[in-house]
Amino acid sequence: MTSEAAPAAPRPDAPRDTAPHVLDPGGADPHPTNERLRERGAAVPVLLPGGVEGYVVTRHDALRDFLSNPSVAKNACHFAALQRGEIPESWPLRTFATVPGMTTADGADHRRLRSLVTRAFTPRRVAALRPRIEELVSELLDDLAEAARDGDGVADLRRHFAFPLPMSVICELLGVAPEHRLRLHRLSNRIVSTEISPEETVAANQEIVALLAQVAAERRERPGDDLTSALIAAREEDGDRLSEQELVGTLLLMIVAGHETTLNLITNAVRALFAHPDQRELVRSGRAGWADVVEETLRHDSPVSHFPFRYPVRDLEVEGTVIPAGTPVLASYSSAGRDPRAHGEDADRFDVTRPAGRHLSFGHGPHYCLGAPLARMEATVALEGLFTRFPDIAPAEPDADLPRPRSFVSNSVHVLPVRPGPDSELTA
Repeated sequence: MTSEAAPAAPRPDAPRDTAPHVLDPGGADPHPTNERLRERGAAVPVLLPGGVEGYVVTRHDALRDFLSNPSVAKNACHFAALQRGEIPESWPLRTFATVPGMTTADGADHRRLRSLVTRAFTPRRVAALRPRIEELVSELLDDLAEAARDGDGVADLRRHFAFPLPMSVICELLGVAPEHRLRLHRLSNRIVSTEISPEETVAANQEIVALLAQVAAERRERPGDDLTSALIAAREEDGDRLSEQELVGTLLLMIVAGHETTLNLITNAVRALFAHPDQRELVRSGRAGWADVVEETLRHDSPVSHFPFRYPVRDLEVEGTVIPAGTPVLASYSSAGRDPRAHGEDADRFDVTRPAGRHLSFGHGPHYCLGAPLARMEATVALEGLFTRFPDIAPAEPDADLPRPRSFVSNSVHVLPVRPGPDSELTA
């Protein structure tokens, strides 16, 4: 658990290794490193890109408590090094700290911004999206089959299916025109990257802000039944409710979080079922459901590995380790998901019959992900449609050989070549 505390002498059983762990900005399979970090402690010092000092919270119970602790803030006014002028404009992770919107707001300000977006994610609104999601899945499976025919039986599942589904859904929800979507995806990949040059960082941030300002201008000129138009209307009705910066920041959050995480969730679920044919058979035989696959994937291989940032507003003790006030802290969802203290000694095992509901992959506390119900629905419909239409689908390359994104934030692979095999719609 976490508590406010003054720095204290290390306990006799505290880990001896106090050197900060240097996070790999190039991205890699996080799980071997996560295991070592959990053994070091519930909170471990890390070096972020550029030599910025931070911490990562690694264990499930400690992370759950940390995420809901009232002495932990999201607003970068509490980021000590930033306030001292030590963080350059070109720092790769600066956007996570400074983008205006829900993800960097606290208290009443956070509640104000969140209330404006909540209407798009009510259970009724999400349920109403299901027919459109099913329609998109069917269309994209046609595209996957065509890509495989053009590629000697092999197609990139991520490119032709896992990416366009959530991107289409979130863009339709926001009223973003189709011609902007691929560009937004490429820019969001750079936003979550932790290994790009300072020049690339500045350029990507400027470009995506300009593009989203253009989206807002288009919706202001031609309002529709979409969330962007609703946010603009709320701003014009009461100018104090949403500034132009907050509008663009909210769109940025929705685009990045609304498609990157679901893209990774679908990709990781397919990879897990490829690697565990016994679990795939459980679903095929009806002994488990597709929703079970989604929940176990969220736990076992979270779409987000280490999410930036939170800041203790005063020195905070996390299971014997004191995190100094103003230190940027990463929430390690990928580590917490395999913590044997919470999930048992078989936490590394992918098991779709495991009781669901204990993972933290959508966060916890005031900043719990608003889009969680939508992401769950998209992934469930996508997996059922994919494996029903292509029951013999198989990987085209070994999973260990697949390139990963250049990021310790995003957790997945960059491509997923598959052999769809016989199309059930053609063989029925």
